[in-house]
Amino acid sequence: MKTFDHLFLLGLPASGKSEFIDFMKKQSPEELAENFHIGHLEEMDDFVWLWEKCIEDDLWEEVGKGRLFSKKDGANYSIADGDLYKFFTECFNREIPKTYLARPEFYRDGTLIIEFSRGGDNTYDYTLNRLDPRILKRGAVLYVSVTPEESRRRNEARYQEKLAHSILAHKTPDDVMDKFYPFDDWAKFTKDETSGVLTCNGVELPFFTMNNEPESKDVEVLAGRYSKALDTLWELYNKRS
Repeated sequence: MKTFDHLFLLGLPASGKSEFIDFMKKQSPEELAENFHIGHLEEMDDFVWLWEKCIEDDLWEEVGKGRLFSKKDGANYSIADGDLYKFFTECFNREIPKTYLARPEFYRDGTLIIEFSRGGDNTYDYTLNRLDPRILKRGAVLYVSVTPEESRRRNEARYQEKLAHSILAHKTPDDVMDKFYPFDDWAKFTKDETSGVLTCNGVELPFFTMNNEPESKDVEVLAGRYSKALDTLWELYNKRS
C-alpha cells in the first residue's frame, strides 16, 4: 500500500508533535498504512542539532571561551542566536538527500517524518521556501494546531511531569518561548485555510491544519483525530502526485 514519502510535522512547542509520533510508533505496520497512510517510520528532528550546539557551547566554556549560540540555566538551555533556525534548515537540506533521497529503496515502504517548530513572522514561509525542492516534492505538511497559550501550558505541564521523575528534566525555557514562539506565521502563510496546497520553492506542497485541542490522552480520540487529518492530507497528496 502506498504511503507518504515525507510527512512534515509542524507546530508550536508542546503542541502535540511528539505525542503524535509516539502514537504512530505503537501501531502495527498494517495499521499505520491502512489507517494513517504512513509506512515504516523514521524521523528527523532539528532538536538534535540544537542540542549539539548547546553541548558544543559547554565545551567552549570548558576551554575558557564564551558560549557562541546558547545560554545555560541549570539543566535547561536557551537559544541566544535566532539565526540557528536558518542553520537547521540547511542541515535538513544536507542530511535528507544524503540519508534518504540517496536510498530510493527506503521509499518502497518507508515514511520520513520531518519535525520542527518555528515562531514569529515569516518563519514557516522562510523555511519551507528554503528547503530543497527534491525534499518538498515528496512531502505533505501536517500542522498540529494549538494556541500560543495552550503551547505554554503544555510546555510547563510536560516539564513538571518529567521533573517528578528525574532531576534531569528539561523544557523549552520561558525566555525562548517569549522571544521565538509568542506566535507563528502558519495562519498567515496558509491564508487561514484548514487544508490546501502551498507553493514552496516552486513546488506544490499539500497541507492540513489539525486542531489538537482539547488535549486528550484517549487512544480512540487521538486515532480519530489523526486519521481524519491524514485522510484529507492523503487525498491532496495523491492529487498532486
